[in-house]
Amino acid sequence: MSSLAVVDLRIVLVEPSHPGNIGAVARAMKNMALSQLVLVKPKAFPHAEASARASGATDVLEQARVVDTVADAVAECGFVAATTSRERDQNIRVADVREGAPRLVAEAGRGPAALLFGAERTGLTNEDLALTHLLLRIPANPDYCSLNLAMAVQLVTYEIHRARGASYVQPPAEVPLAPAADMERLYAHLEEVLQQIGFRDRTASGKHLMERIRRFLNRAELDQNEANIMRGILTAVQNKRRAAGPRG
Repeated sequence: MSSLAVVDLRIVLVEPSHPGNIGAVARAMKNMALSQLVLVKPKAFPHAEASARASGATDVLEQARVVDTVADAVAECGFVAATTSRERDQNIRVADVREGAPRLVAEAGRGPAALLFGAERTGLTNEDLALTHLLLRIPANPDYCSLNLAMAVQLVTYEIHRARGASYVQPPAEVPLAPAADMERLYAHLEEVLQQIGFRDRTASGKHLMERIRRFLNRAELDQNEANIMRGILTAVQNKRRAAGPRG
């Protein structure tokens, strides 16, 4: 994975009612390399269900801060964003989460920033939103756009993770691709076996079968082991024919 931009970002859950959701949020955060969790008046925390749902992210729970108000949670933050699934009539800038994530990353790179998630049943109040600079919207089915708290956190923190520069880099294969000379031997062997079993070239001109076989095997990008397996199969076919003897 590529190196990530450094951010000072707090994930703030406002009055979460289910301890299991808190644990699932901790897990989602750790998945996306975030560790600062702030809980505003949680109904039950600490709690065994939260620890169980954290599933390896209990360190995020152990470091979590519990505060009494949203104002306390964001007191040190110069920039505050929030998520919402409802249309709001306040004059607050609203952005698609993919578009807003880079802004949040940039602000959290300059100084402390916060991202608010509302209570499971009621969301964020207008008083909470008065403290925010940006609302993030997750594009979802308009007929059913309400997301579970942990799911919403996972989706938004994923976009933040990508905006920080995360990308998947495939590790090099343990076995190198088959060299051209090995592939030429495979093609020659295959053509020999096709002739032995009487497989006719049914292409339009009757001359392009091996060209097509070369193309699809090249697309397969066989490694050395796979090319050897193919040669072994072809040899087994030849041995089987020899053992069976001539027809007639």
